[in-house]
Amino acid sequence: MLKPNVSSYLKTASQVVSNNLKKGGSNAIIPKKPNTLPSNGFNLGKLLIDGNIAVTCGPAVSSQIRWAHTDINVPDWTNYRRDSTKNPNVESSSSEDSRKNFSYLLAGGTGIVAGYSAKTLVTQFISSMSASADVLALAKIEIKLADIPEGKSVTFKWRGKPLFIRHRTADEISIEQGVAVASLRDPQHDNERVQKPEWLVVLGVCTHLGCVPIANSGDFGGYYCPCHGSHYDASGRIRKGPAPANLEVPTYEFPDEGTLVVG
Repeated sequence: MLKPNVSSYLKTASQVVSNNLKKGGSNAIIPKKPNTLPSNGFNLGKLLIDGNIAVTCGPAVSSQIRWAHTDINVPDWTNYRRDSTKNPNVESSSSEDSRKNFSYLLAGGTGIVAGYSAKTLVTQFISSMSASADVLALAKIEIKLADIPEGKSVTFKWRGKPLFIRHRTADEISIEQGVAVASLRDPQHDNERVQKPEWLVVLGVCTHLGCVPIANSGDFGGYYCPCHGSHYDASGRIRKGPAPANLEVPTYEFPDEGTLVVG
């Protein structure tokens, strides 16, 4: 940017320039100007001659004088424009609508692909946390009831826990159904704990500290935990000792008359 000495410029121009003027016409005389620059751009503009001169000033910019370049070549951007916008006889709205439709289509397709990818990722992640085939095989146990004689209790292993299957006699059923529920620590009628009166299915885990009770023993003829002296009856209900609750009854079903499926 050029910063000429304005004072010297004005000093040089403060004289009559004949320039082969015709006689009888008005001659342009530039009066003398002070050598010091004015304090603002408005007064500075009055000091300059007319022509391709631009004045820039502002609160954060010092006053400057530069010649305006009128011979700058503007680049031709035609090769970079869309073909649909080169024809001046075609309305720009038609091209705009087509571009919007393409943008909407692209955004919608991207959203669908992203959603499907997220669904697949979440499904695979949840499937990875599901139990494997061998674990699912242990989730249920099938028991042949004909192998358990009447009056006996057989222990099986189910999900890492002991499982007691008891084939109760008619006398045991009668005794357990006649117990006053109000007198129990964990009130439960015998009918609430069995699906068939002759079959008792409970987990062999003491509700006190997780010990394994002994079947067909104790003061009530059911189960006895020797660790801390908890006594259960033939319905698996706590009758004496520190255990706070009855033995847990797992989920089970009888798919047919001679088969029991637990789990």
